[in-house]
Amino acid sequence: MHSIWKTSLRYTIFSFLLFGLVYPLALTGVAERLFPHKADGSLIVRNGEVIGSKLLAQGFTSDRYFHPRPSAAGNGYDAAESGASNLAQSNAILVHREQADVDKLRKENPGVPVPEDLVTASASGLDPDITPDAAYFQALRVAKARGWSVDVVRALIAEHTVGRTFGLLGEPRVNVLELNLVLDSRDPHKAVSVIP
Repeated sequence: MHSIWKTSLRYTIFSFLLFGLVYPLALTGVAERLFPHKADGSLIVRNGEVIGSKLLAQGFTSDRYFHPRPSAAGNGYDAAESGASNLAQSNAILVHREQADVDKLRKENPGVPVPEDLVTASASGLDPDITPDAAYFQALRVAKARGWSVDVVRALIAEHTVGRTFGLLGEPRVNVLELNLVLDSRDPHKAVSVIP
């Protein structure tokens, strides 16, 4: 019986060292060598300063920028509190919040159907992408705020729409942070910090 405990303890320590330390460190080292940008969080740097990650949404509120999906993560887009609200579709709080968002968006773009992803939060609350429909819906507002032709803004959306992965996985999408950076690069004298 005593040897069973010794064997169990040795196996536990060995497993902890191998799978808890050696394996993660080795995998991290390989990722750093082969995919350093991705391994470091796909950070986006502008003028030597990290302004965000391609993988995490930020809360843009200015009319000059495209807005991401709503977030239920903490205080909004808080990576430390990633998650959904867990409110049921029948919950009055969720229904009122979504209806208020729909009403606001209908005023912004009368007569155009409001894309679902502009009023519903993702499961993580940090989804960095929106559908092309959600981006095109916002084109008029962004164009007006910047004094541009809506056709120019729509062309930028088309240029920055990513198709399905391998042609079949997921849906076409637009990364909000990357698109907003392109807006600023085309209009540098009016650019403001994209950090919310």
